[in-house]
Amino acid sequence: MAHSVVVIAVAAVVHAAPLYDNLSLGVPGPADQIVDRRGYALGFSRRHKQPLWVSYKLTAEEVTNNVVGRADSFEFDPEIIGGSATLEDYRRSGFDRGHLAPAADMKWDPLVMRESFYLSNVSPQINAFNSGIWKRLEEWCRGLALRRGSLFIVTGPVFPDDEDHVTIGQSKVTVPHFFYKVVYDATPPGRMIGFIVPNKAAKNIYRFAVSVDEVEEATGLDFFSELPDDVESRLESECNPNKWNR
Repeated sequence: MAHSVVVIAVAAVVHAAPLYDNLSLGVPGPADQIVDRRGYALGFSRRHKQPLWVSYKLTAEEVTNNVVGRADSFEFDPEIIGGSATLEDYRRSGFDRGHLAPAADMKWDPLVMRESFYLSNVSPQINAFNSGIWKRLEEWCRGLALRRGSLFIVTGPVFPDDEDHVTIGQSKVTVPHFFYKVVYDATPPGRMIGFIVPNKAAKNIYRFAVSVDEVEEATGLDFFSELPDDVESRLESECNPNKWNR
C-alpha cells in the first residue's frame, strides 16, 4: 500500500508538502507522525495512541459515489511508527472505536474504506455519543457537501487535564472528554463553523456550535493556515449556525 500513503515523522514540524488535497489548506499542528492517505491525513500522538487531528476534503461526488460498502473490520495501522492502538485495547473497555474520518465518507474507493478502519483513525467514544450526536454531525457534513459541492473538515479529540487522565488497554489509549470538528465551506464569500461536543449522549448539534477560534483555543491547533490572513481571521471568528441552514 506504499503507493497510496506518505508517512512523515515529525516532532515539532507543522509544515509538510501535501501529497493529496487533505492538507492543501495547511497542517493543523505538530504531531509525532503525519500520515497522508488518499482519503484523509492524520497527525498521530504516541502518548495518546490516537490522532490529534484528522483532515480531509469531502466532495459531493465522493458522497454519492458509493462503490463499496462499509468494511466493519478494524485493523492495527502498519504505518504508525511505534504502533497504533490494538483491537485488544478496546475489547471489553466499555468504549466504541469511534471513527474520526467517517467510514460513510469513504465509500468511493475500496482501499480508502479499508484505511478508514485503521485503529489510528479512531478514538474511545461512549456508545450513545458515537451512535447519536457524532453520527448526526457527520450526516450534517455529508448533506452540506452535497448542497455546496465540497467541504474542508478537520476533526479530533480534546483531551482532559492530567489529573482527569483515563486510559484503556495495554497501550493506554487516552479517553477524550470532548471531540471537535471544524468545517470550511469555500464557496464565496466563504464560511466556517466549529463544534466542541462532550463525549456523552446529546441531541442538538447546534447547541455545541462555536467559532473556529474557540476550537483553536481548546486544542492549541491552527486550522486552515494557508488561507490569506485576513480571510482566515474573519471566518474563524464567526459562529452563526443559522447561516448553515440556507
